[in-house]
Amino acid sequence: MTLHWKATAVTPAQSLWPLCPRHINDKSSNLMRAVWHLLISATLGVIATRANYLSAKMGALLACALMRLEVVGRPSICPRMQFSQRWLWTILLFLSLLIGCQTDAPIHAPAAPTTETAVPPATSTSFTPATLATTPIPPAFWYGVDASFLPQLEAAGAHFFASSNVADGNVADGTAQDALAIFAAHGVNSVRLRVWVNPADGHNGTAETLALARRIHALDMALLLDLHYSDTWADPGHQAKPAAWMDMDGAELETAVYTYTFNLITAFKAQGTLPHIVQIGNEISPGFLWDEGRVGDGYENNWPQFAALLQAGIAGVQDALEPADRVQIMLHLDAGGNNAVCRWFLDNLQAQGVTFDVLGLTYYPWWQGSLDDLAANLQDLSRRYPQEIVLVETAYPWTLDWQDDTHNLVGLAEQLLPGYPATPAGQAAFLRDVLAIVRAAPQGKGMYYWAPEAIVAPGFGSFWENVALFDSNGHALPALAVLGERP
Repeated sequence: MTLHWKATAVTPAQSLWPLCPRHINDKSSNLMRAVWHLLISATLGVIATRANYLSAKMGALLACALMRLEVVGRPSICPRMQFSQRWLWTILLFLSLLIGCQTDAPIHAPAAPTTETAVPPATSTSFTPATLATTPIPPAFWYGVDASFLPQLEAAGAHFFASSNVADGNVADGTAQDALAIFAAHGVNSVRLRVWVNPADGHNGTAETLALARRIHALDMALLLDLHYSDTWADPGHQAKPAAWMDMDGAELETAVYTYTFNLITAFKAQGTLPHIVQIGNEISPGFLWDEGRVGDGYENNWPQFAALLQAGIAGVQDALEPADRVQIMLHLDAGGNNAVCRWFLDNLQAQGVTFDVLGLTYYPWWQGSLDDLAANLQDLSRRYPQEIVLVETAYPWTLDWQDDTHNLVGLAEQLLPGYPATPAGQAAFLRDVLAIVRAAPQGKGMYYWAPEAIVAPGFGSFWENVALFDSNGHALPALAVLGERP
């Protein structure tokens, strides 16, 4: 039995039969008709490819698929023709597949999106976040630091040393190291970075944060991205809109939030540094993007507006992701020791239908109460709400002395907790006990030390040098080793 190729299917090429040369239309020239059929089908496949409806490989395969094989039970007219048909079809099939394999990429590959050029897919100002980004990442405990000051300190000439020359008797080896590498060596597995929309001096802006994220990624640490939605500090007392958004409200402001967030996450994803957690707003107990997104005293009716702005930010994150991406959404409150505030906020947010993955909390004992207050709050929140809990800001002083003329936020004995002196050992003990409290909470999933790198440098006046995890000479303090301790 001889195999013959015969084009009998009704295909796009048959509509072009009138264009076929006369001698090919002769029904006795089955081989030539088949070749013509293949060429026309392949051409249509390429045209479809150029129109971006099919990949080039699909175009080539389509050309082959359009041909139907038939087993014709008749003797071949000519053995030589039988041989030629088999080899000709083998060659044509090989060439069509080869062409398809060489054109997998788009004809004009798009450039990596930036925060200025990426175009979000939203077509409506009603932002309803999808569910893909609420899929939790694998369980872990985050031993983290917020190192957002690091580029400024490095530019000012700060140096960091892994060995401590305070209290523990170790002698520094005199070799300065990358602070991020020191953190990683001490067990830190995640770094938190704040991002401002358009900072006056460029610090904490998109470009600087992208560059720092690349360094973090190179050290195999994860990234928590803290979006302030402001050009400067956003906290319970300051939640100013970016200058470029100042006259916006309603749907226009929601669109600005969505577009900015989408473009930002797209930029981080494009360079291979997708955050593991994205924080929508910073310490937002009183809302954010004032006054449109303000809640609390005098703004009790603003919850729908506040929720809509949060949803816009969450949707911006999710729409920048692919189905395989896993990014958790965090909302952050400045109420680590205040259970009443946390419950008031979370209950109101639940009523508005806002869902998220992680509750971030701030805990500084001079502002948020005792360790008992913190422990009781984490236990209660773990029972009441499904979100994981991460302490994203905490710190404690190792001295009350000042190393420069910049006013320190912590400098009084009455700001200290009983039993935890402002010494290297006292700082380490505080950190160890806070870690134990977070781990003991059923939903406790991590802790971040705020500004451990904020020492004094020749060109950098610090309000935090006595609370950092490096001493006045840049040598690591004992508490840094505690930060990464595994149970």
